[in-house]
Amino acid sequence: MKILLAEDTSDLNRVLTVALEHEGFQVDSCFDGEQALNNGLKNGYDGIVLDIMMPKIDGIQVLKSFRQKNIVTPVLLLTAKSDVDDRVLGLDAGADDYLTKPFAMKELLARVRAMTRRKKEYNCEQMVFGDISLDGETFELKAVNSIRLSVKEFELLQTLILNSEQFLNNEYLLANVWENDEDATAQTVGLYIEYLKSKLDSISSNVAIENDINGYKLRYNK
Repeated sequence: MKILLAEDTSDLNRVLTVALEHEGFQVDSCFDGEQALNNGLKNGYDGIVLDIMMPKIDGIQVLKSFRQKNIVTPVLLLTAKSDVDDRVLGLDAGADDYLTKPFAMKELLARVRAMTRRKKEYNCEQMVFGDISLDGETFELKAVNSIRLSVKEFELLQTLILNSEQFLNNEYLLANVWENDEDATAQTVGLYIEYLKSKLDSISSNVAIENDINGYKLRYNK
């Protein structure tokens, strides 16, 4: 599997490249945002690891450019900023995951493996609920309009569709969508629920996410 790595710190870039190659990945490494953007537009990748703070073009702008070009490759952002607002900015731009520096190498490798594995294992057939359809190949969510979901948004909505007859609580979603990621909390679930609500509104869907003390559930308003 092929990874695009963009990290401007040469020592860290070298260490990450060696570690990823040791895991069996083919790695194209670059040191600035302009090179990352050019490589990402020209070549196909199974996953992209982007540092946010890079010369020429920052990682957020590179990511936005990829998504505007309908490049749906999963992206892991590396950031020295741990503030919630900075994480939200990256996720809003279309990131699938993020990792705050300093990080343990085994955690980065685990996230890259998970990111690329999920992309490979998704069922490419469309899922339908109410007036929405969800494409497992492109992560496109469609009703009147359409929008691309991040990997985590896709997984969350997929889980809600597959369990549409019942409420799902935070514990269930953390175990099945976040796979008990130690950094994920009930607040994380709530944040992604809000992302999905916003995207359902943006495509003019009649599907809503209702929540009460029992958790979250999809509802179709005919």
